[in-house]
Amino acid sequence: MFASRAGACLVLFLSLLLTFLNLAGAVKHENFKTCDQSGFCTRNRRYADKATASGSSWTPPYQLDFKTVSIKNGQLTGVIIKTIDNGSGTVRLPLVISFLDSGVARVTVDEEKRQKGEIELRHGSPARKERYNGVQDWVIVGGLTLDQDVVKRTTDQDETIVSYGPKKNFQAVIKHAPFSIDFRRDEETQIRFNSKGWLSMEHWRPKVDREQKESEQKEGEQKEEEQKEGEPAPPDSTEDESTWWEESFGGNTDTKPRGPESVGLDITFPGYEHVYGIPEHAGPLSLKQTRGGLGQYDQPYRLYNSDVFEYEMDTPMTLYGAIPLMQAHRKDSTVGIFWLNAAETWIDIMKTKTSSNPLSLGIGGTTDTQTHWFSESGLLDVFVFLGPTPKNIIQDYSELTGFSQLPQHFALGYHQCRWNYVTDEDVKDVDRKFDKSKIPYDVIWLDIEYTEGKKYFTWDKDNFPDPLGMQKQLDSHGRKLVIIVDPHIKNEGNYPVVDTLKSQNLGINNKENNIFEGWCWPGSSYWVDAFNPAALAWWKSLFAYSNFAGTTPNTFLWNDMNEPSVFNGPETTMPKDNLHFGNWEHRDVHNVNGLTFVNATYEALLARDDPKHPRRPFVLTRSFYAGSQRQGAMWTGDNLASWDHLEASIPMILNQNIAGFSFSGADVGGFFGNPSKELLTRWYQAGAFYPFFRAHAHIDSRRREPYLDASGYVEPITQALRLRYSLLPAWYTSFHTAHTTGEPVMRPMWYVHPSDEAGFALDDQFYVGDTGLLVKPVLKEGVTSVDIYLPPTPNAPYYDYFTFETYTGNGKTVKLDAPLHGHTPVLMQGGHIVSRKERPRRSSALMKFDPYTLVIALDNAGRAEGELYIDDGESFEYQKGAYIHRRFRLSSSADDNKESRNASLVSEDLNTAPTKQTTAFLKTMKDVRVEKIVIVGALKEWEGKREAVVTEDGEKERKVAFKWNGSEKGKAAWAVVRDPG
Repeated sequence: MFASRAGACLVLFLSLLLTFLNLAGAVKHENFKTCDQSGFCTRNRRYADKATASGSSWTPPYQLDFKTVSIKNGQLTGVIIKTIDNGSGTVRLPLVISFLDSGVARVTVDEEKRQKGEIELRHGSPARKERYNGVQDWVIVGGLTLDQDVVKRTTDQDETIVSYGPKKNFQAVIKHAPFSIDFRRDEETQIRFNSKGWLSMEHWRPKVDREQKESEQKEGEQKEEEQKEGEPAPPDSTEDESTWWEESFGGNTDTKPRGPESVGLDITFPGYEHVYGIPEHAGPLSLKQTRGGLGQYDQPYRLYNSDVFEYEMDTPMTLYGAIPLMQAHRKDSTVGIFWLNAAETWIDIMKTKTSSNPLSLGIGGTTDTQTHWFSESGLLDVFVFLGPTPKNIIQDYSELTGFSQLPQHFALGYHQCRWNYVTDEDVKDVDRKFDKSKIPYDVIWLDIEYTEGKKYFTWDKDNFPDPLGMQKQLDSHGRKLVIIVDPHIKNEGNYPVVDTLKSQNLGINNKENNIFEGWCWPGSSYWVDAFNPAALAWWKSLFAYSNFAGTTPNTFLWNDMNEPSVFNGPETTMPKDNLHFGNWEHRDVHNVNGLTFVNATYEALLARDDPKHPRRPFVLTRSFYAGSQRQGAMWTGDNLASWDHLEASIPMILNQNIAGFSFSGADVGGFFGNPSKELLTRWYQAGAFYPFFRAHAHIDSRRREPYLDASGYVEPITQALRLRYSLLPAWYTSFHTAHTTGEPVMRPMWYVHPSDEAGFALDDQFYVGDTGLLVKPVLKEGVTSVDIYLPPTPNAPYYDYFTFETYTGNGKTVKLDAPLHGHTPVLMQGGHIVSRKERPRRSSALMKFDPYTLVIALDNAGRAEGELYIDDGESFEYQKGAYIHRRFRLSSSADDNKESRNASLVSEDLNTAPTKQTTAFLKTMKDVRVEKIVIVGALKEWEGKREAVVTEDGEKERKVAFKWNGSEKGKAAWAVVRDPG
């Protein structure tokens, strides 16, 4: 009997244990809201459903009072009137439409009563009464110059038409009643606002207790709440006003002192089937529909920066960051919108296909993409981009929010990280083993365990007694150290950092305006309020070398948990009714919170150096918003060591890139779990083409440094790392392009080939900058070949980067061998020139004065071009002209007799305004040269040539060695020019 009971207990225990293990390996859905658990999301969806169900009988309650419309100095102003309570009341909503010099239009709607502070807050809250209008102060850095030459034409009381843009071929057609806007390019509507009538701006109203309302009603009279119209919820007896005035989730009650205040708008892209952007989500590049259907989602895409543990694939669930930029694309046309609101935001996506011929069975029709955006609070503030090219969109967006940071050169190398390297001797041992194995790397990272008791700005004296000695060893090889500093500050006595935080009121407060206490890695913690200028000044002081002992100029920073992550908070974050500097509620600023913290750290790294010789900071962030690209790098958070997470990393990083945040990557190998040797190898081969290249691992995972395996996997991983380092000149040039134009470093097929519809949904292959390198990583287990799609490029063949095998771009797929112990499949598109360095070194710093090799992939006309950008790789002197920027062009002679054609390679100086800093920098680089030129697709008539002629800036001609190699078995002929200088 006892044995039987003991067996039953054992079975029960194992069952519980297995259940726990299964849960530990997946996201905890119960910790995060779905739309039906979010009051304002539910209300806005129901409002849209009601409007749709009503059909032509639906009368939207918003109209623009045409008598208030005026235009001056590039801005149209007016007042939208919202009708409420069956027409018995109205709400005034000030409208401003700004037409910018760039051709971007900005539509802003506010609420007059809140704007003037003519409302009452519940619970005696000290929160601000206005709708939050400060997000642009953190996000917008330029591009707001108004177009003074816009042309307004009012046809009648029904609509106002404004022509704008550099060519005045853009139009805003503003209908007054009901209010809507059509944005046109060349007389064709590209984007429509409120064409569905889903505009919703929840106005302020006093709360009337239900008991009072019922006592005032006459017998048989309908309840007041059943009679309201124009509100973003259906006027029926099922309406639950509790989500207007308070809302509970995860044991926390949000007191909502301002009542309901969401904003919503339908935005339609007529004729556009594909929409992209709105990172961060773990799903396909071309965004899915969200109202159900086969293979689609039934939840909206959510933007609410959150600490999502072991996130799932193929879901619109929120993750760590938010960039509310959406681009719509069809053949030869790209448009976009930027929703400037830092509150929790949801986006529904629906697609409808129309056909002019009812007998066509859908063939040849066009698809409209309808989107529905709604945020919990703040202004309705939307920027409109009419393209027409993807490059136009990203350039205009970057002018507004800032261009990607030009990183220090080392940051483009390989980063080695785990939670945690346990001692300074451990760090030095890892460093030595990389050298012994002849594997390059640039940065080693320390997670939170380097601190004393998880107190930032300290070192664990037992395990890291000599941080300076540790960094001295790293520095001897040109390597760097990155340490983690998060926004939560441990609440512990005799800790000067927290003492100052509390005594000077530098933390985020709770709803009673007292310092907010929550739980994170250190236990009881407070959070730095980076919105507070005094907190920013204090934070900068903490990083001074004299204050943060043990740090050096080669110590850089990692900001994690900055969503912010609060372990005991609702949805693992901060209560929405917490208060920031200026008494703005956290609900208003949540998504921009991480940006403000990284901004503080970025400024701190600048401040610690000599102001006469500042260096570019390096900061990695997990949480981000539009504009974060100015401050450093991001990664995709706590992924898993699984094939689906490797596969998802490509569209996730591509989405970051087209949203203006090029410096992005995913944890190579997966943070949680233990990857197989095959998975780890394939991840390094893919990760070598991430813009940000870092391996990271959980504290419970096995050690997996690339030198550890003795069964043959070290070699392909080392090859992947060396390939990355050899292409660092191309990567750095691509980052310079992103820094100056906004164009992505990692580019999807639709961006590079906007006419090729077959590539619009592809998200498992990509180009690297302007290099013409087309990459197709192996993303599935057991695969030894890949099918790569080659768009129609009749004048430009593709060459295998390693073997020079030739393929034709004809709109079809070709199979490439991809053995595990080989290379990532990479093709070179003809017509491009790629710069690289071929001498293996231990770090990028040791490569600085190595010679360059130019790889020239000829198109069918014997032409190619490419650029090379060089500066000191660490300072801001490039802004004063201290750089080299060259454009290389190779062209064949115009003689129609191909047998007699020669080729000419010209180097053009793109630094057209040299300065004394230019001269000084050139002196430092005087011994750096091009040691080799490789020409792929070499012409047959060059066979037998032994010399090439080189002419440099006024010097005499000189002859250098030339060798031609013939084609064989589908491989292109190629030639080598030695030591051209």
